[in-house]
Amino acid sequence: MANTCSKARDFFGVIQRIYTIFTASTKRWQILKDNVKGLTVKSLSSTRWESRVESVKAIRFQMSDIREALLQVADSNDKDYNIKSEAKSLANNELGDFEFLIAIVIWYEILFAINLVSKLLQSKDMLIDVAIKKIRGLISFFEGYRETGFYDALSKAKDIAIEMDIDPMFPQKREIKRKKHFDENPSTSSNAPLSPEESFRVDYFLYIVDQAISSLYKRFEQFEEYENIFGFLFTPQRMKSLDDLSLKSSCLNFENALMSNEKSDIDGNELFVELKLLKEILHNDIKGPFDIFE
Repeated sequence: MANTCSKARDFFGVIQRIYTIFTASTKRWQILKDNVKGLTVKSLSSTRWESRVESVKAIRFQMSDIREALLQVADSNDKDYNIKSEAKSLANNELGDFEFLIAIVIWYEILFAINLVSKLLQSKDMLIDVAIKKIRGLISFFEGYRETGFYDALSKAKDIAIEMDIDPMFPQKREIKRKKHFDENPSTSSNAPLSPEESFRVDYFLYIVDQAISSLYKRFEQFEEYENIFGFLFTPQRMKSLDDLSLKSSCLNFENALMSNEKSDIDGNELFVELKLLKEILHNDIKGPFDIFE
């Protein structure tokens, strides 16, 4: 989502810059600890996905305290004047910008929802059919969030802005006028420009939410495909519910899915014979695929 939108890339760049300023110096880290008593700032780890929501959360709920810490770094006796200038710019420009406030509210809500499902999908006892339901539920959340999320986030961002004494208004961008041709009809030459708020909603909020929905649909389709191939192996109940014809069909489909260069890792007919025997001896204490495998 973030990589498809320049404003989103800039947003996460700011998050990383805040982290870098404080962690590059023990004195600056102490300034942060003196001002921020709760969550510490986190880096955007390239290998640990959950770091995204943690890094955003630390700033989302401690915006005023982190801004104060940045201002103290700017006023400190630090000899690195580039850092002092950077800290002042972050405090006054980025954290003092209403667009950044609403962006951090939106991103936290998006990442929080995704992270909950992501952690569930990583559990070792997660079943494919349950995973499909979780992803479908996440898609439903985003489809609803698309309709109401922006205005909810706008309200929350205004509360933060008032608390931090920031003007809760979108900056008015200068309109670039182009030269009109002599034969151009002024009534049809261009549409009326969007207001700064509507422009942010359309070009930023709707854009990243639509990217999320599109991406989730792809994963939903992937998991449905996995369910069609592997699902019959996951629970005793599922396996026992299949008659011989359905079980054999599933085994042959499994063989075909593992086919490469006209060779497969398994023989579907042999697997059918084994599973036909196995499903007769599976007892109720067997819960999931790991138990079945053993």
